[in-house]
Amino acid sequence: MEETSTKKVILDVNEKPDILKWIILAFQHVFAMFGATILVPILVNSAAGAEVIPIPVALVTSGIGTLLYILCTGAKSPVYLGSSFAFIVPITAGYLKGGIPGAMTGVMAVGLVYIIVSFIIRLAGKNWINKILPPIVIGPMIMIIGLGLAPSAVSQIGLTSEATIEWKGVIVALITFLATTLVMVKAKGFIKIIPFLIGIAVGYIASICLGLVNFEGVGSATFFAIPNFQIPFLHYMPNAKALLTIVPIALVTMAEHIGDHTALSSIIGKDLLKDPGLDKTLLGDGVATFVAGLLGGPANTTYGENTSVVGMTKIASVWVIGLAAIFAIILGFLGKFTAIVGSIPNPVLGGVSLLLYGFIAVNGLKVLIENKMDFNKNKNIIVASTMLVLGLGGAAISIVSGDFSLSISGMSLAAIIGILLNLLLPEGNEEEEK
Repeated sequence: MEETSTKKVILDVNEKPDILKWIILAFQHVFAMFGATILVPILVNSAAGAEVIPIPVALVTSGIGTLLYILCTGAKSPVYLGSSFAFIVPITAGYLKGGIPGAMTGVMAVGLVYIIVSFIIRLAGKNWINKILPPIVIGPMIMIIGLGLAPSAVSQIGLTSEATIEWKGVIVALITFLATTLVMVKAKGFIKIIPFLIGIAVGYIASICLGLVNFEGVGSATFFAIPNFQIPFLHYMPNAKALLTIVPIALVTMAEHIGDHTALSSIIGKDLLKDPGLDKTLLGDGVATFVAGLLGGPANTTYGENTSVVGMTKIASVWVIGLAAIFAIILGFLGKFTAIVGSIPNPVLGGVSLLLYGFIAVNGLKVLIENKMDFNKNKNIIVASTMLVLGLGGAAISIVSGDFSLSISGMSLAAIIGILLNLLLPEGNEEEEK
């Protein structure tokens, strides 16, 4: 990948530090990851009918994981790690099958898979993984991730066909969306680089004016609270009952990992898969996920939301990402502050997510365009179209034999089928294609 002028994209760490600027940018990253990071434990807990993953634990492990990632990559990759949506169903199923020991053992095993693959890449190179996960597979995967999150944004706004439209919520989402887009399009100077922070602030104020904010939780929350960590051998004994339910999803998140790094590379003009290298980025992601499971948190993944912030602000400073990680850890221990941020109504998050999730999907399209994928070739059409339909259509395959059960669905199924189709289908005759 051709290098671009980093000063146009990356905050120059050699310049005199502007602490206020860094803090504001870091909080923008915190807000970008906050909604998705807390939504994963909320959905898991709701589906399981019990508190499997406490929200504060998800925040703390997100921050710790990001700092570990920065350490493993030599502070060369401005990536934020947060709770992975790909593991919502597997962790829920793992809990129902093996309780918290089964679910958390599965999460730790995913981290170990990442670490093992990173060492294989270091020893044997990454050509084999490039063959398994080429752009024609990675591009649609990123699109599926972004478009797959679209219903979440629409649901937060309150525009689903199943629910009665709450016009106050729609108005707040519209105000948030317009405030964010106006800052992005019209603002100049420093204000232009914090559109999401301003959008959330404006949306929150509008929510208060319309009576959509419930402050009861804030009043009852304590100022300082230790998260309910779940540590193996201290709180439970690990078991392998849910390994086959959770571990296979690592294939999906590895594709997501490569896709997010490819997308971020195109934004900042630096190939992160070469420097610091895919082996180090996977190692960082794996260590972060293992530690998350070790503390009772969800599997981590590279966050497209924060990649979106980098793309929108054109500032990709590892210092800012690290500061955001520290803030996330602090938030996990501040019960009162967490309650305040948790009081942000869904329509506000939906108004911002409308831009963030779409940006992820567009990045998938950019991967295909920048790699000049030829869709005059039937093979490429078959691979991409099949992946999109399976990934967005909710396709699922379940295998049950005695005590053994394995369910592959959505992104996981799309990734596996896409990889197999790309490997097995012939390239085709060029004249026949014409």
